[in-house]
Amino acid sequence: MNSRVLFLIVGLVLGAVVGYLTRPQEAEVNFGPLHIQVQGDHAAGVRDEGGLTNGQITHIAIYTAGGAVLGALAGLLAARRA
Repeated sequence: MNSRVLFLIVGLVLGAVVGYLTRPQEAEVNFGPLHIQVQGDHAAGVRDEGGLTNGQITHIAIYTAGGAVLGALAGLLAARRA
């Protein structure tokens, strides 16, 4: 496998894992026209019940994209030195 592709895949996976582990604890309540959002100052716990909120998904996606960019750059540098 090409080293650039390998580094890109590793960057994607590591970015997604780091994003998931550092996702913010968040609660959203929608009641008619009233929208309340409460966000904690620490990462969500392991026992977090329920699905991911939109804010958490965005957080994970940003970290995944950052990991992909760093992985692609590392792959380009590794291919250039070889």
